[in-house]
Amino acid sequence: MVIPLMTRAGNAARPEPLRFTTAWDLSGVPIADARDAVSALLARAGRRADHESALGAHLVVSELVTNAVRHAPGPGALLLVLAPGADRLDIAVRDSSPHPPVVRPRDPHRIGGHGLLLVTRLCEYLHTSRLRIGKQVMARMNLA
Repeated sequence: MVIPLMTRAGNAARPEPLRFTTAWDLSGVPIADARDAVSALLARAGRRADHESALGAHLVVSELVTNAVRHAPGPGALLLVLAPGADRLDIAVRDSSPHPPVVRPRDPHRIGGHGLLLVTRLCEYLHTSRLRIGKQVMARMNLA
């Protein structure tokens, strides 16, 4: 569920980021559910689902969640944070594998393995942090 948060200071309303979070167990999370979460979050902020930046956000979330489910069997989590003004989307995916994702070189003859390269081109920021168990991959997209 996506819940917008608002804080009031004096007479002016200061919008807080819109957030969505979900976690999954050993069975994984359907990738379509992760894309639906992006659509719902952007819709709450008044962004069109067919806008180029929204389509890019769907691709990035799909790729990061797919990698987590495919390469790190076990529990995982997705956090989406849409900045006030809906001009920036932060994506965090946690999984149980300690191994960071690897951007493979472009190879037009290879089938598959191009997703992370696309993520690096669509995001202004991509960083992996080791956790006590597993890792967290953080991506930041400019939606403006």
